[in-house]
Amino acid sequence: MNQKRRKLLFIVMFILIGVASATGLALKAFKENLLYFYSPTQVRNSEAPLNRGFRIGGLVLEGSVVRNPDNLDIEFTLTDTMSNVVVHYDEILPDLFREGQGIVANGTINNEGIFIASEVLAKHDENYMPPEVAEALKKANVKHSSNQSRQLE
Repeated sequence: MNQKRRKLLFIVMFILIGVASATGLALKAFKENLLYFYSPTQVRNSEAPLNRGFRIGGLVLEGSVVRNPDNLDIEFTLTDTMSNVVVHYDEILPDLFREGQGIVANGTINNEGIFIASEVLAKHDENYMPPEVAEALKKANVKHSSNQSRQLE
């Protein structure tokens, strides 16, 4: 091999290694930032990760909302009608949040099985349900209507 070809080969190898490294780092960052969705039943069956953030969705159980009068802390129970998960949130809830409504929350689960939410998302009108919540309820064989969600206990 002459000097010119050796230099060209070195440059091509350097570019390939750089592209492979950049692709690997991008895929790793993408994987770490994914928020998978889990239903309360999946969380109760220990299918959700303990050390990673994820999304949980379901209906806010009637009569389960407990507010702390001294601060913004709130606890409520999220259900897919098969299992329940207690959710703790310490920020301002969306205006549309109420009992019997479908919500999705982002956060992590602690060692006691309580979901510590960093964000709570509520539906924007009475006919809308987040797709993940609708799918979880469908798997639980529950037909959702705005009246039925208010009757769940």
